[in-house]
Parts: sequence; C-alpha cells; structure tokens
Amino acid sequence: MKILAASDLHGDIRAVENLAKKAKTEKVDLIILAGDLSIFGSGLDGLLKPFSELEKKVAIIPGNHDSEADMFMLKKRYPDILYDLHSYAFKIGEVGFFGCGLANIGPNELSEIEIKKKIEHSFRYIKDAKKKIMVVHVPPYKTKLDVIGRNVNVGSTAVREAIEKFKPEKAICGHIHETFGLEDKLGITAIINAGPKGKVIEI
Repeated sequence: MKILAASDLHGDIRAVENLAKKAKTEKVDLIILAGDLSIFGSGLDGLLKPFSELEKKVAIIPGNHDSEADMFMLKKRYPDILYDLHSYAFKIGEVGFFGCGLANIGPNELSEIEIKKKIEHSFRYIKDAKKKIMVVHVPPYKTKLDVIGRNVNVGSTAVREAIEKFKPEKAICGHIHETFGLEDKLGITAIINAGPKGKVIEI
C-alpha cells in the first residue's frame, strides 16, 4: 500500500493541487491529511476538490486551527472520499488506521487526558489489524519533531505514551512548522511530520 501524507495546508489550494499531482504520479492508494486544513475555519471551500476529482480516498483529522464542526462540514461535502480519523478508525485490507486530531495547545485544545482517551478509543477498532498506522496532529513529546526555538519540546506526552504502548508501524503528524518533513523513531515506530509538501509512505 502506498500513502501520501500531508499536514498544515492552512487553506492553500496550490499545495493541494501539487499534492493531487503527486498522488496521481505516485499512484497512491490513500491520502492522509494530519490536521490544520484551514486557518480557523477559512479556506476550506473547494480545498479537497482536486482529490475528489482524482477519486482518491482521503483520511482527515482536525488540527488546532480546525474545529470538529469544520470536519463534519467536509464529510457532508465529500461523503464519497472521506474517512474521519478523529477518535475513529478504519481498515484497508490488513492495515488499520487510528488516531486523534486537535492539539494540546491552541484554540481547539484537548487536554493530555482527552488525547489519550480518544487515541485509545480509536485503537480498539483496529487492534487486531496486522499493521497499524497512527495519525495525530501534534507530535510526540521529546522527539526531533516537536522541537521549536532553542530545543524547546512542545509535543504531546499522551501521543508519546500511545506510540510506546500500541507500537504502530508509522505515526503521522504535523503541527510544528519548523520540523516539516523530518522523521524520527520511537522504538519500532517511524514518526513522520508530513508537512504541506507531503510524504509518500509505503506500508
């Protein structure tokens, strides 16, 4: 399976058009958008149209710039292509996808306890999948992906604990603009800050 993961589009239709071209060229099976699709709700009109025209399935979660209402609106607008991963889950063959959106900071904030509960709720539905992919917006605490400024870690402790507990093959995130495109590892799990340019991932 081939996945195109991206995050932090912030309503940038050109970024989406470039991702759609990449999805077509790479012949990906699934597109994952790891939050911050909008700028506090603006920029969503027509944003996913290039993916819809490709007839590619898209999994989404909200970031701290998005609300759950924004995601509900997108699901109503694009019902044929969207999977919701915000405390939900789905399977494609032997691969299970689970996750949690929003972040531990910002206007659409979740507490670490809430993040933990939503990830655990989502995981239950795919716990028997042969391979597991976790999708979150905020990166795990104390990794290369959550560093801003002079080595200040701003990631989620709940996300880190979930990775260490559930040991997914991949964990896809975004949120920290300074670390777009970087990768790290926690145990067996490859952690990827997808960023708006996107990353092609093979499972």
